Amino acid sequence: MKMPKPTEADREWFHSLVPDEPGVEVKPMFGNLGAFVNGNMFMGLLGSDVGLKLAAEDVASLLQQPGAGPFGPGERPMGGYASVPATWTAEQAEPWVAKALAFVGALPPKAPKPAKAAKSGKAR
Repeated sequence: MKMPKPTEADREWFHSLVPDEPGVEVKPMFGNLGAFVNGNMFMGLLGSDVGLKLAAEDVASLLQQPGAGPFGPGERPMGGYASVPATWTAEQAEPWVAKALAFVGALPPKAPKPAKAAKSGKAR
């Protein structure tokens, strides 16, 4: 599966939408970006698409907007996410970003994965 790569303009657009809130951090993900709160992703960038993780009724509502669609690789869209229309302004997207942050922020924090044991490379 080939992952689409964002342009610098796509990255700037994504960063402009990320709320400046405590606990929110942006991390690289497979050549794209994800915005996280409490270790859970609430917003992602895949190529030029900005996707939001929302409650089921909000996903359905966002998908009713002209230009909105599923989020993720075409052959494997991510459940619980919808992409905002590419034609939207920041003012149009911000209420939806706030909904995604509130929804995911209410989830239990993601537990950190245990560190993998180092392989010694020596035969026993």
